Amino acid sequence: MPENNKLRKRISELGLFYAAAVWGSTFFIVKGVLEYVHPVILVGYRFMIAALLLAGICALTGKNLLRGFGRGFVLGLFIFFLYIPQTIGLGITTASNSGFITGLFVAFVPLFSYLLFRKIPTLIGILATLVSLSGLWILTGGLTDINTGDLLTLIAAMAYAVHILYVDRFLQQGEDPYVLCFQQFLTVGIVSLALGLILRVPFSPTSGETIWVILFLAVFPTFSAFFIQVIAQKAVTPLRVSLIFAFEPVFAALFAWTLGSEKIIFHRALGGLFIFLAMVISGLPSEKYNLRRLRSILQRDGIG
Repeated sequence: MPENNKLRKRISELGLFYAAAVWGSTFFIVKGVLEYVHPVILVGYRFMIAALLLAGICALTGKNLLRGFGRGFVLGLFIFFLYIPQTIGLGITTASNSGFITGLFVAFVPLFSYLLFRKIPTLIGILATLVSLSGLWILTGGLTDINTGDLLTLIAAMAYAVHILYVDRFLQQGEDPYVLCFQQFLTVGIVSLALGLILRVPFSPTSGETIWVILFLAVFPTFSAFFIQVIAQKAVTPLRVSLIFAFEPVFAALFAWTLGSEKIIFHRALGGLFIFLAMVISGLPSEKYNLRRLRSILQRDGIG
């Protein structure tokens, strides 16, 4: 791999770690603010603000924001089915359950990659996924008292995985990442606020401080993190992206230990170590462990 491509990949991976860190910081923030604003309206506001910010950037560069809107609309729907069920579910289930179930997207990425695009995962990819899932289970404590919120969060995890895969597909087909990102933000914002009108929920937060929280969510975990994801996926494979994003609950624990003054808990540290190990495994030369190659070897030896 040329040095420029290596550097681009490393910078992209650092950006993805930033996104995972920012998202990891929001679980307790979102759960706390749901008392003052309806989850559908919260999602609508944060994505509309993010869309306006990106529209300003695109306008300065003369980009056509409506070019190929269909693909951005599709990505926006995937994010809508990620955030609406997850945000509503977070108001019902525990933060630990939400963190673990959302993390199941790591398993859905290789599964949906095969079902949607017939891409057979490598043995290294499967092993890294299993190790990462084990880490998530240890870190979050697994599932306890499954409820409706957990089932809603499972929908979010599946939408998360499909979004990662289709971002990769659309970028490979030459879509402009700036325009694509703006269109998905706008779609989520419009659809969410329209749903709020249909449900006749209050649009005004009941606390002034909630406005500042919405602005924080719009600028950092929405505008900057999703924008970086779309840019970074031009250089990083979907499986690698999913494994980096599995660090989201790890960062959530780190924030709890530092800013939240919580005591370091052994099982959380161990879970984070497993997830880091999965990242190392995913970096091994996968061409030596391809499932097609293994099958051909077994057939040659009269085993398969």
